[in-house]
Amino acid sequence: MRARWIIAAIVLLPLLAATGYGIAAQYPLIDKLENAPPRSAFSRKLIADGARLAAIGGCHLCHTAPDGADFAGNRPIPTPFGTIYSTNITPAPGSGIGQWSEAAFARAMRAGISRTGRHQFPAFPYPHFARLSDADLHALYAFLMTRRPVETTQLPNRLLFPLNQRWLMTFWNILFFHPASSRRDPRHDAEWNRGAYLVAGLGHCGDCHTPRNLFGAEESGRKFAGGRGEGWTGPALPAAPTPWSTAQLFHYLRHGWDQTHGAAAGPMQAVAAGLGQADPADVRAIAAYLSSREPRTALPRGHSGNAEPAAGNRLGAALFAGACARCHAGGAPMLPPHGIDLRLSTAIAAADPRDAILTVLGGIRQPDGRAGPYMPGFADSFSDRQMAALLSFVRARYGGGPAWRGLASRVRALRQGRGQS
Repeated sequence: MRARWIIAAIVLLPLLAATGYGIAAQYPLIDKLENAPPRSAFSRKLIADGARLAAIGGCHLCHTAPDGADFAGNRPIPTPFGTIYSTNITPAPGSGIGQWSEAAFARAMRAGISRTGRHQFPAFPYPHFARLSDADLHALYAFLMTRRPVETTQLPNRLLFPLNQRWLMTFWNILFFHPASSRRDPRHDAEWNRGAYLVAGLGHCGDCHTPRNLFGAEESGRKFAGGRGEGWTGPALPAAPTPWSTAQLFHYLRHGWDQTHGAAAGPMQAVAAGLGQADPADVRAIAAYLSSREPRTALPRGHSGNAEPAAGNRLGAALFAGACARCHAGGAPMLPPHGIDLRLSTAIAAADPRDAILTVLGGIRQPDGRAGPYMPGFADSFSDRQMAALLSFVRARYGGGPAWRGLASRVRALRQGRGQS
């Protein structure tokens, strides 16, 4: 992916620079406020509404660095083109947004243009946030402007040249950014329409669950057909070996697990933790919308689990018996601390073993010490060969698709942090 990007940039950059359009197309600076609005400028209800909306948008997830202050930025966000560090969105007057008017905040959210007129990179999902209503933007502004101000030093992005040139975003926006407000679908009820609005806009679910083109833009014709997020696969929505009901999806989104679909892993764990703080009615609306969709990609239901291991993979069978069978071999519904029936696992059913590898390497631990499903990681217990043998056995015995190939090399690459973006 990176090599194709570099080739495309070498070909296109001289042409773009020659036009001068990107450099000339500057946005005006919006005057800064002398002081951030006082807390008394916003009602308690408005701030609470903003908090619940921020939970859906994952603001804390993306704008809080590991061991950093809430919303103070500098969280590394891996992309295929390098690492972007999130910005400080506390009301600090220097490094944060304390001197941003609501108009400046709205422009950044809807157009990807900062108060100073600088382009944002689409790792900040303004193509989705462009759909937000005035009322929801107002509530989000109230919430953020009442957080604890924290001054920070912004870490520089580590992007490939020339992709670190913000003026190139002018052309990206012309090609791929076509903002549209959300419209009510009269064929569906209010709950479904609210869910559609939140999924397409503030929830920006397509960011991880829609494939992207060479230029990093979502492929509009393949909405929710599966994508990538922080090195993990965002599966097609709502594809699974067994269909999702609205109630099951609601529980999964609120608590991070469902007894017939498994536990959230990777970045989805933090998403579920955030949704646990959102308005339950909004999460139920998201579940109603997503569960009503016909998946573009079907995942096969796994085998019975009674098949004998393939000849030559006695190692995988032995490792499974010793490390996994106690929680996963019974075929019982998932009720923590017991593991999911692997015939129903999306990761085991997927054509790409990425998520299965990452889950077995790192395990599943609930963020912030919350109660929920737990699985130990085996990165320090198994070699690449052993891990490959185990996963090959699990795929053959419980998966419904063809064997995964090149597992040892995939395990090695992911263990070493390669191929994460």
